[in-house]
Amino acid sequence: MKNKYQDLIEQTFDFPQDGFKVIDSELHFNNIPLMDIIKQYGTPLKLTYLPKIAEQINKAKTMFNVAMAKVNYEAKYTYCYCTKSSHFSFILEEVLKNDAHIETSSAYDIEIIKELHTNKKISKSNYIISNGFKREPYLSGVLDLIHDGFNIVPILDNKRELDYYISNSNKKTEINIGIRIASEEEPSFEFYTSRLGIRHKDIKEFYKTKIKPLENVNLKMLHFFINTGIKDTTYYWTELLKALNIYCELKKICPELDGLNIGGGLPFKNSLGFEFEYEYMIEEIVAQIKSYCNSKGVKEPNIFTEFGGYTVAESGVNIYSVIDVKEQNDTEMWYMVDNSFITTLPDSWAINQRYILLAINHWDEEFQRANVGGMTCDSLDYYNSEAHVNQIFLPKIKNTTEEPLYIAFFNTGAYQEALSGYGGIKHCLIPSPKHVVVDIDEEGDYTTKLFSKEQSAKSMLKILGY
Repeated sequence: MKNKYQDLIEQTFDFPQDGFKVIDSELHFNNIPLMDIIKQYGTPLKLTYLPKIAEQINKAKTMFNVAMAKVNYEAKYTYCYCTKSSHFSFILEEVLKNDAHIETSSAYDIEIIKELHTNKKISKSNYIISNGFKREPYLSGVLDLIHDGFNIVPILDNKRELDYYISNSNKKTEINIGIRIASEEEPSFEFYTSRLGIRHKDIKEFYKTKIKPLENVNLKMLHFFINTGIKDTTYYWTELLKALNIYCELKKICPELDGLNIGGGLPFKNSLGFEFEYEYMIEEIVAQIKSYCNSKGVKEPNIFTEFGGYTVAESGVNIYSVIDVKEQNDTEMWYMVDNSFITTLPDSWAINQRYILLAINHWDEEFQRANVGGMTCDSLDYYNSEAHVNQIFLPKIKNTTEEPLYIAFFNTGAYQEALSGYGGIKHCLIPSPKHVVVDIDEEGDYTTKLFSKEQSAKSMLKILGY
């Protein structure tokens, strides 16, 4: 009978697969022996594998370019990175190395852009798409970049935003802007229309009365995005066609309009059994844009995307040690780990986000059903289901086992540090784990660099005023 952990994984999934393989009962991630990383740095540990970022960017670019070639699309594609997914310097620098552009969402993003430019990591020709509801510091930062000659396109989230740019710049300053369309939410959502953007029915009149009379303001882009992301559903295609209808109506009276931003929303892999037809979806999006525009006698637009989670999620790994086993009743076995899911993987309990969870060692041991518990005293600090099934299995832990069981959550590179407040105060004062950045050198060997140590008690006490 095949009852080892490795047998379970190989019988359940197509395994080994891209990025994952087992050698001598130990898991390797993108050919990196994770046990070697653990022996060097210990746990808990956050790991970022930089080459995956370049791989994701270039994969998307290729898919869009192929899709455009298939339908003889006569405009360009621009890949932007949504900075709120992860603001770390090593992430932004890796993104910019791969001819990608930037989408911002806050005033402090503007300061990051300035710092990147000072350090020659970004040029003034890079697109900077500025989204979000903008208060004065963000508005003034956007205007600073406009005056400094950056290729920045503020996306109007409301009609009053334009007033700030007009009243705080002279008529000689050329300003390129976009408009965000307030999309209708999914039928199951708590409200009907997104709070972000300007209503469909108001956009054309707003352009004619407020934007068109301004000689120095050019409407260059329409922004379309829905919270559920890119999915092959009637809802998605319906909202896309609504956006295309607005684009075509505006294009006929606004010749300088030439960009359609379809936002982000490409999913990332959250299970070894994950399936998403990336090529089909991208080809269908491109084909529908071209077909609809041509049917209205309008030249197809340049396409912009703002992929955040897709760009960085699959570069991230969270590694923990199982420090205790608690058998609480006849059916529930708890594996207690040396950190907290609430503090390091907030999406896992806040929105029930599932990740790829695998043991790193002991693949030759028998498996058993388990719940994984964090260190806080909160009842919500646990993880006990996979994306494909409402339970998890891990190698059995024997009292005689000298080496602890190590487990890892994969594709955790998007949003988790920002949502948990990296370097700040965490629930039960659980510290942020150490963070290691992994890269590949010119010889093809992996290199590691400690980006940050585990958060100290001294730093937390200072924040708390002690």
